[in-house]
Parts: sequence; C-alpha cells; structure tokens
Amino acid sequence: MNRISLPVLIMALVLGLPALFAQSDGDAGKGKDLYMKYSCYACHGFSGQNGPGARLVPMKMTTAGFTAYVRAPRTRQMPSFSAKVLPDQQLADIHAYIKTLPESKPAKDIPALAQFK
Repeated sequence: MNRISLPVLIMALVLGLPALFAQSDGDAGKGKDLYMKYSCYACHGFSGQNGPGARLVPMKMTTAGFTAYVRAPRTRQMPSFSAKVLPDQQLADIHAYIKTLPESKPAKDIPALAQFK
C-alpha cells in the first residue's frame, strides 16, 4: 500500500479546499435541458430524489465536488462522463438546476403517512 507523507497530504488539502467550497455559477435553465437530454431523470427521477440512482436532492455537493463525482463515480451504476461529453460548464448548469429542485416533505408532514408514526 502506498503511503502519502503528511506534508504532501496537507498541501493537497490546502490547495484543493478552495475548489470544494466554490459557488455554482451555472445556469439552471440550461441545466434542466441537459438533465433531460442526458436522461439523468432515468436514474435520479424528475425530482432528483427517486428512482434507482442516488438521491440528488438536497444537493449538498459543491459544483467542483459534483463535477468530480460525475467524472469518476464511486459506483458502477453511475456512468462516468468525460469533459469531452459533458464540459465543466454544462455540469455547473446541471448542478445549478438540481439546486433548484425542492426537497420532499418529511413523512410527519404528509397526512397519509403521519398515521404510521
């Protein structure tokens, strides 16, 4: 197993952290079109929170984190999308769109489900 020295790890974290906290500069309108074009809804649902794929709403990843995940998913179910197929700006647009999707209500706030406490 390769070991990374502590100074190298600290340097990597310091240099990488600003990108992880960067704000989305995407266009949600374009992102919605891309979400449909690339059939993201097929796995994540139209609401981003149902279907066989990972739940996207609430979106807690930054644009940079989302882009990194789409480029190299941690699961085999999610296909990877190279920058040639989906440029960073398009991923920023999709990220911006996902951020506009409302969260579902908690079960306690849905009358038909509240009875099953």
